[in-house]
Amino acid sequence: MRLPRDLSGRGLAKTLAKLDYESTRQTSSHIRLTTQRNGEHHVTIPDHDVIRVGTLVPLETIVRLPHHGSPFKRFPRPTRC
Repeated sequence: MRLPRDLSGRGLAKTLAKLDYESTRQTSSHIRLTTQRNGEHHVTIPDHDVIRVGTLVPLETIVRLPHHGSPFKRFPRPTRC
């Protein structure tokens, strides 16, 4: 999946609103979003004109947690030889 190169903080907040995230507060240049799906979960995103791809990749994993469970459950821990 290709990540967008021109996504703003406000645009990301709008997209996450479709996943039941609501803006709970803004401090300086960061927005805190909260969802109640599968228990309360918070994520903080930068309110920049363009969010860097390196910031979006970890956010994708963090946002996936309350919707699909831990991403690490699918990958068993390697056994030592």
